[in-house]
Amino acid sequence: MANKNKIADIEIALDRDIFLRNLLRELSGTLETVIGIDEAAGFISLVGQHIGDWINVEYCKTLQQEKLSLEQVKDVLVDLKSRIQGGFSIESADNDKIILVNNRCPFGDKVIGRSSLCMMTSNVFGTITAENLGYAKVSLLKTIARGDSGCRVVINLNSVQTSSQDDGREYFQS
Repeated sequence: MANKNKIADIEIALDRDIFLRNLLRELSGTLETVIGIDEAAGFISLVGQHIGDWINVEYCKTLQQEKLSLEQVKDVLVDLKSRIQGGFSIESADNDKIILVNNRCPFGDKVIGRSSLCMMTSNVFGTITAENLGYAKVSLLKTIARGDSGCRVVINLNSVQTSSQDDGREYFQS
């Protein structure tokens, strides 16, 4: 019993948050290595869509809204990232697009070199936006995962304004 108490008293960087972020980093890294970055991003996209659906339902239910307005969508995108310790803010927004910037990833330094994890942001943002506003095309112009100092995310709200040549993923209302 004496050894157990000594072990429990040591300072070690291990808690649930650190464990889960490391778990996601290693899972995404294994997927990227085994099946490739594009395929890993595809798998993470599916998870992101489910998470986006869940988060959207939670906000709509809490706000007692069937659909969120553009203003509410903008606020929700920033709020949800804040709740998971991201540093997103709105750079600009109008009826055609929302531009968000970020200086702190919810995955912390565990995202560096794991660009497939950015599909969580793309799919959560895209799913929530499309479900409420009808359409979204999310472009990840800068990401911390790729080594940028911050993230820059453009969400086009009008499919007429975007071309199929634009980088980004399209999302449609279900």
